[in-house]
Amino acid sequence: MRLHPLLVVGSLATTLCGTVVRGQDSASPPHVALKTRWAADVNPDRILPEYPRPQLTRTRWVNLNGRWDYAIRDSGAATPVMWDGKILVPYPIESQLSGVGKTVSQTQALWYHRTFRAPKRSAGERLLLHFGAVDWHTIVRVNDRVVADHEGGYDPFTVDITDAVHGMGNQELTLHVWDPTDKGPQPRGKQVQKPDNIYYTAVTGIWQTVWLEPVPATYVAGVTIVPDLDAGTFSVTVATTGPAKGSVHVAALAGGTSVATATGTSGAPITLKIPSAHAWSPSDPYLYQFHITLRDGARTIDSVASYAGLRKISVGRDADGHLRMMLNNQAVFQYGPLDQGWWPEGLYTAPTDAALKFDIEKTKQLGFNMIRKHVKVEPARWYYYADSLGILVWQDMPAGDNNTPDGKVEYERELKTMIDALRNHPSIIMWVPFNEGWGQFDTPRVANWVKEYDPTRLVNNASGWNDEHAGDVADAHVYPGPGMPLPDSVRVAVLGEFGGLGLPIEGHTWQESKSWGYRRYTTTAQLDSAYRSLLDQLHFMIGDGLSAAVYTQTTDVETEVNGLMTYDRDVIKLSPQTIAEHAKLYDPRQPKRRAVVESSWKTGQTWRYTTTQPDSAQWFLPTFADSAWQTGQAGFGIPIPFDYALMPVSIRTPWNTPDIWLRRTFTLSASDMNAINTLAWRIYHAEDTEIYINGVRVGTFPGRIPGYREIPLDAVAKAALRPGTNTIAVHVHKAKVWQYFDIGIDEITM
Repeated sequence: MRLHPLLVVGSLATTLCGTVVRGQDSASPPHVALKTRWAADVNPDRILPEYPRPQLTRTRWVNLNGRWDYAIRDSGAATPVMWDGKILVPYPIESQLSGVGKTVSQTQALWYHRTFRAPKRSAGERLLLHFGAVDWHTIVRVNDRVVADHEGGYDPFTVDITDAVHGMGNQELTLHVWDPTDKGPQPRGKQVQKPDNIYYTAVTGIWQTVWLEPVPATYVAGVTIVPDLDAGTFSVTVATTGPAKGSVHVAALAGGTSVATATGTSGAPITLKIPSAHAWSPSDPYLYQFHITLRDGARTIDSVASYAGLRKISVGRDADGHLRMMLNNQAVFQYGPLDQGWWPEGLYTAPTDAALKFDIEKTKQLGFNMIRKHVKVEPARWYYYADSLGILVWQDMPAGDNNTPDGKVEYERELKTMIDALRNHPSIIMWVPFNEGWGQFDTPRVANWVKEYDPTRLVNNASGWNDEHAGDVADAHVYPGPGMPLPDSVRVAVLGEFGGLGLPIEGHTWQESKSWGYRRYTTTAQLDSAYRSLLDQLHFMIGDGLSAAVYTQTTDVETEVNGLMTYDRDVIKLSPQTIAEHAKLYDPRQPKRRAVVESSWKTGQTWRYTTTQPDSAQWFLPTFADSAWQTGQAGFGIPIPFDYALMPVSIRTPWNTPDIWLRRTFTLSASDMNAINTLAWRIYHAEDTEIYINGVRVGTFPGRIPGYREIPLDAVAKAALRPGTNTIAVHVHKAKVWQYFDIGIDEITM
């Protein structure tokens, strides 16, 4: 792999006697004392002691987490001979739990150092050094011998260090890490050097477990397990490393009892037929265990354990003809939070394994069945808990600035490594290559490649903003929303982000003031009311064909206070009564909408309109002569600017003046009048709107609603309606930058 130019001189060839200037100034992040309850459980002598790779397990391993030496130096400096102090691995150096709390700039490098004793090994055994993740460019030395040069901040990597180890005594391990954060093109998610708003503190260096593992000379290096629910089979492909050419024996177990076995060779699929196949789902997260044995005749060379879930994710039509995401051949509405995966004391790294598990447990308890893992890749144990607890996962690829040839190459390489590392997890049902245009490029090609590389999952070509009409879903972001994409005949409609309702809780915020949210509230009662209103509107959209929605977000993060929970996870902001409302989203009896007066959401409806002040003050009366007015189809407005907070619309008649006056007639039948108590405005307005029916002023809607809303007609509006011909007249005044208007009337039934 390529080296950054600053690393070429004095890095690979340096020795322990290099010249060093001690005490270089390194900026420190702002002092923050906020911690979760699990911070008190962090034991420096026993850091994250759980086995870090649940899908390929062995019993013999050595955890290298704990106190290491560290130093921050100029990127081109030689290996330090003296160290700046101790750092607690694997917490990022910028974090509280690292014990350091310093920032590393793009012109500096972070050095790590420790000694370890090589574990006892049998003759011929190899010794592997594993890194869960190190951000970003890592050069690894064992006993001053370069054993790895790795780029990638989110993928696990393994090094065979056998030939660099000297006997059974102390061995020296040194890492040189360079991470340009937002000054480089590499995937980095929401890390920036100057955090603010929706961007957070940088993460540099080791942030997942480091560990040693003795293995045989020929060993199982990887396992890929592909489920086929319809056939009731698993296809297992085992990768091996080493000189032997033994056979591979695979056993699938249910509840500890073997239910299927098969034998084959490494590198080739081995199919196991599962009798009475038990499907995996959020309501029943059933997992099969696998024992995989590498054999030379009757002799066992190596053995590992794994697991998998038998599930299917696809696209199909429901009974009403709407395209839906199907789980195990059944339409399931997916609702979950945008999960950033940040911690006040550990940043990218949860303080303990119990903390890592807590977020998923609590998400399920709050009534969600899905999580969108947002522009971050978690440790393998997070996905293990998603698998075993039962939650659907949309997995984002961390974003970067892919506007250079090197950036695009690096993005695609790290995208592949992410899929390779996570593809066995049944909880992951969709890959999201791009988010909101961040580093977006060649979208159809990238989306098609992902689908071809992993056809067992759905692909969301771009969540929000720049939909390139590829992949399996059409995704809109609407804040606060909700909203949904314009109808698509071949892709499922999903709401990739909405909500963002902000409420700071005193004593539980990252900073005392200047917190941020898409909407700001001051009491839990206000937040409850606003959130319930979003759920009510979302309920209508499910009946229109919306197949999933992602609420922003699981927790507050740094200055963001949009969380369902506070950043320290101590306070759940919604009331139990409001949380209970989630259940209605999964009810197959969704509201049905019948257009009584058609809106222009799908098909343009014709209106009379003028953009100059009408001569008559009676312009809204049915008797007013509007023949001199222009005719045009709604919606009226100007193209949506670069604003992800707005629901996509079709501009059919340009309107760019401060005001517009509109008139239209419609006919109500007797059955329409009988349904009058179920009628609702279907309205999308930006900005201030006043409505008249048959000359009666029946409603005012101030401000901007960035999406269609169902608003029940009040008593005044109902009283103004009559059988036969009716006249609706509207005045819309633009108060801000963007403008759009459309209205109709729907009958809403269950």
